[in-house]
Amino acid sequence: MRITKRSNIAIRVLMYCGANAGRLVTKSEVAQVCNTSENHLAQVINRLGQLQYLKTQRGRCGGITLAHPMDEISIGAIFRDLEHHVPIAECFADIDNSCPLTDACRLKDAVAAAAEAFYAHLDGVTLDDLVCGNTALMKIMVPLECGGASPAP
Repeated sequence: MRITKRSNIAIRVLMYCGANAGRLVTKSEVAQVCNTSENHLAQVINRLGQLQYLKTQRGRCGGITLAHPMDEISIGAIFRDLEHHVPIAECFADIDNSCPLTDACRLKDAVAAAAEAFYAHLDGVTLDDLVCGNTALMKIMVPLECGGASPAP
């Protein structure tokens, strides 16, 4: 199974917000630390806001912050919310499925069960598990003025 770039960036954004709990973070600082473009990041932030994982505040003093405590944010739920529309294989697609084996193939059921096991495992992992006590992550994600290391150039 492959995680989409959008989901990967979404987890980075949520981890950054968790590492910087208690303050609004800006799209530009997240983009710099998470090594992604602000345009792509804006789409991800917008979706996370729609899904109510993030609170967003517009304007000159705006930014983003987590909408829930980290121990209430399930990584499995995030992946399900962001990737439910992405077919794992061609036979899972509603359109563009040209596989001649679809009606007789048992692989689809096996892959569906494996995907559910993947999500079920991640249901037990919270954002808190990824961030709290992770000193290496904090050195990367907390700005220098807040006690962290300077971001990579």
